[in-house]
Amino acid sequence: MWHKPTLLNWIANLLFGLSLVVMLYAALYAVVHLPIFPLREVKVDGQLNHVSREQVQLIVAKHLKGNFFTLDLIKARDAFEKLPWARKVSVRRRWPDKLEVMIEEHQALARWSSVALVNKQGELFHAASGGDLPIFFGPNDGVIEVASQYDAFNKVLKTANLEVATLALTPRRAWQITTNNGIVIELGRIDMQPRLEKFANVYNSTIAGLNKKIIYADLRYPNGFAVRRPTANTPQASVEIAVPDEVKTEVKQLTDKKLNDTNKKQTRTVT
Repeated sequence: MWHKPTLLNWIANLLFGLSLVVMLYAALYAVVHLPIFPLREVKVDGQLNHVSREQVQLIVAKHLKGNFFTLDLIKARDAFEKLPWARKVSVRRRWPDKLEVMIEEHQALARWSSVALVNKQGELFHAASGGDLPIFFGPNDGVIEVASQYDAFNKVLKTANLEVATLALTPRRAWQITTNNGIVIELGRIDMQPRLEKFANVYNSTIAGLNKKIIYADLRYPNGFAVRRPTANTPQASVEIAVPDEVKTEVKQLTDKKLNDTNKKQTRTVT
């Protein structure tokens, strides 16, 4: 081998090239980690109604470690996504010393039982909200289904000056609505929209004008529907509905609370 100048020259050139690469890497590493590239600004954009300045400052202080080059963008994004109201987050560097954060917040549509909130995409998230929101019930795989039906049902009821207070989907895929004035409406599993439209039309043109309170409407008849009024002796008569017992209890408790809150608001307005 020592008598092969060509091979020796090739080995020498290879070693020289490797040493040059190592030196360049070491120099670049030293420059990047010098304190001359600090992050001086974190700019947070988005339509933010729930993410506070204090929350952002806490994340910056606790999770954003490193300078402009060494900051881990994935970890930074994950830290912001842990905010209760953050749905999607994107982060990017902006030369020479800025980090830009774009946050898309959840838009609360309803409460899912008493365990979570539902956004307008039909996704569950856990956050505190004092808003007056409708309440959804259903099987674990029915969140998107309930959320997608809510707007359609609520739009029909608004033509009769009613709104959805609770919306329940049973495991057998039967629908039940409780309105903001306490009417329990059974829709069944088929033709829900036409049935509800028929009820809203009759309610708006006839029932509402009678000034008679009803507490229950069964729309599962092929050619009409049945309504029930409170009896004289039991003004708060209970109604058997086709949902599991635990769901019925929770619906009643949350609906009663919602009606009580509404009555208190109306009392304050009158006085």
